[in-house]
Amino acid sequence: MRQSLKRHPSFRGVSGWGFMDDRAKDERIESLRQLCREHGLALTPQRRAILRVVLDADDHPTADRVHAALARRRVRVSRATVFRTLESFARLGIIAKACHPGSSVRYDRRTDRHHHLVCLSCDRVIDLQDARLDALPVPDTRRFGFIVSDFKVQLRGTCKKCREQEDKT
Repeated sequence: MRQSLKRHPSFRGVSGWGFMDDRAKDERIESLRQLCREHGLALTPQRRAILRVVLDADDHPTADRVHAALARRRVRVSRATVFRTLESFARLGIIAKACHPGSSVRYDRRTDRHHHLVCLSCDRVIDLQDARLDALPVPDTRRFGFIVSDFKVQLRGTCKKCREQEDKT
């Protein structure tokens, strides 16, 4: 028996390869404004800047990389504030967490159903859109008292760049 899955809301403007146009970024910031209002939070310049860094990233940045990008943009915000804000955004569904064992938490601007290729050499995380993976049956986990709300497949291996570097040595 397939369990019903609660999916994160999809956002316009994100292609299967992860490209996000300016209109989609503006819509995501507007979504953040509405969610902040609903939860009694102020949409501070720091929150807006943190979200913009994640939306502008073409990969899955860590909190430290977001903090460094903010410093390059001359936005003053503490590392702890960046971490707490990213965690809040993930709880609100504005961004998603892309985690794998033994690595720092990474944040994903894509909240739609997609999967990841994870390089075990450099920890790079690459988005993968594949309808066959989307259609995988979810095991019945009720005997564990566990209800699946969503799933993502992570395929682990070595990325092209790391394989090319290994071939050179």
